[in-house]
Amino acid sequence: MEDIFHWCREGNGFLVRVWLDDTTHDLNQGDDHGFSPLHWACKSGRGHIVEMLINRGARINATNMGDDTGLHLAAAHGHREIVNYLLRHKADINSINEHGNTPLHYACFWGYQQVAEDLINAGARVNVINKYGETPLDKSKGQMASSLLELAEKMGQDVSKKVPYKEQSWLGTKSRSRDATLSRHMGIKLEDLHLQDKLSITKSGETWRGIWQNNEISAKFLSLGVKPSVDVIRRASRNFSEEFPRLRIFSHPNVLPVIGCTNSPPNLVVINQFMPYGSLYQVLHQPTNLVVDQNRALKFAVDIAKGMAFLHSLEPPIMRYFLNSKHVYIDEDLTARINMADTKFSFQERNKYYHPAWMSPEVLQKKLTEINIKAADMWSFAILLWELATRQVPFSELSPMECGMKIALEDLRISIPPGISSHMGKLTKICMNEEPGKRPTFDQVLPILEKMIHA
Repeated sequence: MEDIFHWCREGNGFLVRVWLDDTTHDLNQGDDHGFSPLHWACKSGRGHIVEMLINRGARINATNMGDDTGLHLAAAHGHREIVNYLLRHKADINSINEHGNTPLHYACFWGYQQVAEDLINAGARVNVINKYGETPLDKSKGQMASSLLELAEKMGQDVSKKVPYKEQSWLGTKSRSRDATLSRHMGIKLEDLHLQDKLSITKSGETWRGIWQNNEISAKFLSLGVKPSVDVIRRASRNFSEEFPRLRIFSHPNVLPVIGCTNSPPNLVVINQFMPYGSLYQVLHQPTNLVVDQNRALKFAVDIAKGMAFLHSLEPPIMRYFLNSKHVYIDEDLTARINMADTKFSFQERNKYYHPAWMSPEVLQKKLTEINIKAADMWSFAILLWELATRQVPFSELSPMECGMKIALEDLRISIPPGISSHMGKLTKICMNEEPGKRPTFDQVLPILEKMIHA
């Protein structure tokens, strides 16, 4: 794993690209000091690597153990083009590290005047006080301070009021590079999972919150049915070992991978990162501190579409993943991610569907091998769009059995209520075309959604 950090430092674009093409590799992992591949590329001035990593989904504002972002490192080393590239991709310009320093502090200290000017022009504040009572201008040398002060005043900054240093680590707003152990382990001993709270019980199993190697995790114990026989348990264990590796997809920011497993029959456990906000269903329909306005809802829709477009690019496809808001999780940086732990294994209940409200008619009518999986997922996405727009649970007045029967046999469909934007209503209808072959792909839907965000 350490090779990726070396290749990013050295600027070996070919080997970085090959490494990224392996879906089991986590591009947001950190080394022993929390430096992610992006951190090293920014520090070393490897602009082509920075662009490649960000295009593949690297977290721009992830911090190392010293709370430095990639922008801190690029500014500290005078890599002007990288600084501006990061700013164009919404890097946090006034982020402070463990010393209270912003990227502007470092550009000023090292005398990179053009970088400092670029930062101020983009909104960097010159009056932020670090842990030691110093502003960026206090770090400047010679005429640089007066020049930058003049620029800040020209940009409308009130330089007379200092912004005091505040300890922020306790707020929990930092997004650290992930511990590399999250992407290194396949088999995990059950006794190493320090389980704490039971999060949910569903037909497919029990999910617990716990700690593994100082990482917060969710552990899902798969249900094998009531009193399974020894042969059933043995066969399930064998199939679990074969099917589990395909769910270790670390290479996309909108896919939440299974990071490990426990195969200790009868305990078959899939493990992934704990998501503090829970599922999209919880965010939309249960009391939380997260406000989902129209713009945030559209961003969630874009995230989901990106994740599904990636999953649809895999060969062979993942057959038993059923898209709905209970299977999408919200990360700490408010990114929506498709949860691979919710994929049903071949040994789990076949032809039984517990969330039919999100399923297309053909899924409820035919065998899985007889349907167009990609088109069926697009129907489910249409229901998600409706859910994001209305904040309602589809067909909440019906039991799952009633809902499934009416969708399959009585043409039960969601209706577009007044108040939904005409663009969203039209897109929803297009995505749930009654003819599967006429539904769009996620690659086709993405530019429409992105245009709606910027409208």
